[in-house]
Amino acid sequence: MIHVTTTCPDRDSAERLARAALAEHVTACANILEGVRSLYHWQGEIAEDTEVMVIFKTSEAARAALVAFLEAEHPYDVPVITWERLETTQDAADWLARETH
Repeated sequence: MIHVTTTCPDRDSAERLARAALAEHVTACANILEGVRSLYHWQGEIAEDTEVMVIFKTSEAARAALVAFLEAEHPYDVPVITWERLETTQDAADWLARETH
């Protein structure tokens, strides 16, 4: 299982990304976590925002397509998109393979 993670400025944009990614079958599931407080360097200053995190569950075969989709559709100019490989059950791996392409 691959978790692809990004943050969005608000719940509506997070839900739009999640629903569109599901419609494209580049993710099998998206978890939306509200209330993330982010402090970061931006344009020479330290910025601070409340964001919404989205964790997309996908397969290795669909990871590149999901990342490309997020890069194209994300509301931020410079979205931070990360991914990590996680161990999972065979049933979950089979589900991911069926739901993504």
